[in-house]
Amino acid sequence: MPIHSTEQLLRAVAVASAAAALIIILWYLIRRPPLGRLTKALLLMGLGVFPAVVSLTGNIAGFEYTLSRPFCGSCHVMGPYLRDAEDPKSTSLASIHSHNLKFGENSCYNCHADYKMFGAITTKLNGMRHLFMYITEYANTGPDGEGGPLIKLYRRHDLETHKITDEQFNAQMNGMCMQCHSTYAAVWVEKHGDFAPDVRSFKQLCIDCHDNIHPLALSRRPGAPKEGSR
Repeated sequence: MPIHSTEQLLRAVAVASAAAALIIILWYLIRRPPLGRLTKALLLMGLGVFPAVVSLTGNIAGFEYTLSRPFCGSCHVMGPYLRDAEDPKSTSLASIHSHNLKFGENSCYNCHADYKMFGAITTKLNGMRHLFMYITEYANTGPDGEGGPLIKLYRRHDLETHKITDEQFNAQMNGMCMQCHSTYAAVWVEKHGDFAPDVRSFKQLCIDCHDNIHPLALSRRPGAPKEGSR
């Protein structure tokens, strides 16, 4: 099987290490060789080194998988989001970015991750919040999450509960876009020149204009209660 990603490589290393450890243990149990230097060295590999490699690479492979779009869409609530992101005919931001090779299968993580110093840690901690909310609020909802509460960005929830200010919210939202869109490229300036300074100073939100992000989100489906513009 060809290896196309770091995750697949780590999985292969984990499987090979587990197989090597199993072979060594079975060899010792069946042959019962004297405990000479070679036997002790092999047992050290089979009982210590190879299992440690399996644990390390397996955990890293698992972490790598949590960055992927299939993982994000594995809960039924996320089904519509996943289908739209993978639809080549969709014109939503989620689909456009998902079909950009720079994003690939990590498009969800690349847009929603926390880019601060400990961003990977805080993003995964928020992932545990997702799991808790799924179990407590969405587990018994309809096929695509119908009947559950509207899904909001944590930053928007923080804004509505006054944990952050408007300025902080705008800076964090535009900051996600500006990780890739510097706002200084000639093509971008040509299209956004009139209000480029407002975007850079976070007075103008990118998503105020580019609001077709997840067209199948719970808040946009027929009959869903409408949220405020902010």
